[in-house]
Amino acid sequence: MIFKLFTTKLSREGMIPLNSMSEPDRKNSIDSTNSPNSSYSSVQTDVNSRAVSVCMLKGGVGKSTIAVNLARQLAAQDHDVLLIDLDPNGHASVGLGYDDEYHNTEETIGDVFFDDADPTSVVYDTGYEFDILPSSEDLEQVEREIVVGDVFQPSALLKREVVDPLLGDTYDYIVTDSPAYRSRLTDNALVATANLVLPLAPGNEAIAGLERTIERQISPLRQHMDVDVLALVPNMLSGRIDQQTQDRQLLERLNSHNSLQDRIPNFARITDWGGVDAGDLKSSPGIRDRTSITKAYGERKPLLDYDPDCDQLTCFDELAHIVEAGEVVRHG
Repeated sequence: MIFKLFTTKLSREGMIPLNSMSEPDRKNSIDSTNSPNSSYSSVQTDVNSRAVSVCMLKGGVGKSTIAVNLARQLAAQDHDVLLIDLDPNGHASVGLGYDDEYHNTEETIGDVFFDDADPTSVVYDTGYEFDILPSSEDLEQVEREIVVGDVFQPSALLKREVVDPLLGDTYDYIVTDSPAYRSRLTDNALVATANLVLPLAPGNEAIAGLERTIERQISPLRQHMDVDVLALVPNMLSGRIDQQTQDRQLLERLNSHNSLQDRIPNFARITDWGGVDAGDLKSSPGIRDRTSITKAYGERKPLLDYDPDCDQLTCFDELAHIVEAGEVVRHG
């Protein structure tokens, strides 16, 4: 399968087979930066507000977990943040305790889209320093009601009715959690944000899911607008990387292709596989599968509020600073 790679912005040209990497390319990469443990207080950010979508055309990659904790870490940096749950499954909403709002269909984002309701009428304070526009169980019906027309205009509802009125004046950052399938809702998320965080989980379908997302979701919209991938995020890792595990395979694929390097966060960056194999490097790159993350969802809390000492907060903190800066910022 052909995989469109990345340049400074997601380019409109260039088709390179991912499997065309030579064996030496798989073993080594250029940048010498390793996973961070330091504060990000020195990161230089731009002055613009920004909306970002967490999306991937594959389920089970932890999109909702990343969206919730990204919003929380942005809020922890004294930003006004809105999380929009566009996934009809409502994992982010339920994971923050909005079960009743999810099942209550009297007033939803559909009223904002079609009945000129004020978007703030369906926004709630989570109690964790950021707001949420929750999903609802009738969101699939809302999607069916979106007028089927050309590829662009029916996909501009979220931008026109929610993001444009609120971004900048009310919120510094807006984060959307998108469905795991191509739909009018996912198109609306991309059109409204134009900035993407793409999570990948280990497994045989990891790269295939990334390819599908680019070819089926991003590429059609590139004919109308620029789309920037801010970060590729290896998520839900639990295995060793000094052996040929699925974790290692995913990290090798992402770290070994030069065209992807500007999108790999420091916490997932590996440049010395020889050191890994020799046992000299003891880092655990990527967002690791920690019990605290699972328990935080069960307690209906972001990770920071459930377990402020969890080592994975460093990863979510870096993601927040990537969104602030509009790019991955290398250390050292």
